[in-house]
Amino acid sequence: MACFWERGYEAASLRDLTDCMGISSPSLYAAFGHKRSLFSQALEHYCQTITHDRIARLEAEFPARARAGAFLAEVIALAVGDTQRRGCLLVNTAIEVAPHDAEIGERVQAHLNEVRAFFERSFVASVVAGALPPETDCPRAADLMMAVLLGIRVLARTQALTAQLDGIAFAALASLGLGDTLACQRARAAGGESTGNSGDQTGQVQGGVRPPTPDLSG
Repeated sequence: MACFWERGYEAASLRDLTDCMGISSPSLYAAFGHKRSLFSQALEHYCQTITHDRIARLEAEFPARARAGAFLAEVIALAVGDTQRRGCLLVNTAIEVAPHDAEIGERVQAHLNEVRAFFERSFVASVVAGALPPETDCPRAADLMMAVLLGIRVLARTQALTAQLDGIAFAALASLGLGDTLACQRARAAGGESTGNSGDQTGQVQGGVRPPTPDLSG
């Protein structure tokens, strides 16, 4: 998984894969059949151990209203703290592989749909609890979060700073009346509780002060 995550599907050579796994080429073929099969299993492992685990943990730890902000805050902290700028293997696959491989494309879409369902569940539960207005369009709010999440994932592979990514996340959350949830999660991290990457301190909000609304005029 690490080799594909760092290099991408096409750039990961057989030599790269065998060196990373510490096995010979015949052993790789005997165990996985071919490179595509190995990649498919690596992608599934990534989604199960990272994406699905994050959703389950956030749903267990946070009230519904705070989950979208907690999700985005954690993704930003991890992405900015990754010196290799690997991004998200699922999103990388959506860009690199899915357009040319229908089967993998369907699996990518299924996993992305699970993330979207997490956002929509959180918003619906927030409406039921009275934490969001009853007229909130939860499906469209979930679509907005997905667009923001995917944009953050791509931008984070460049030289984007935490403050820039926080500003994007804050603008989207604030449009739903949830801007404070991002600041609360940043303050929680600054207080010493883990967001999954204790080494990222750049641009964190201190004392629960929300990040500035980005200038969208130009």
